[in-house]
Amino acid sequence: MKPEKAKDLIELTQDELVLKLQKFREELHKLRFDSKSGRVEKPDQIGITKKNIARILTVLREKTNAK
Repeated sequence: MKPEKAKDLIELTQDELVLKLQKFREELHKLRFDSKSGRVEKPDQIGITKKNIARILTVLREKTNAK
């Protein structure tokens, strides 16, 4: 999975952002589990997923504060 761009996330609604956040959190959980069992093909995906979660949370916070 590739990193999300902040300008693309800003265009999404809050509901879409929450769904993406949930998807990335599930992915991070799966990656961490696979990492502990030694089955991760791309270890850098954990960092990319964490950064995507942070970007989504930042955009959600900005949208909430703007209202």
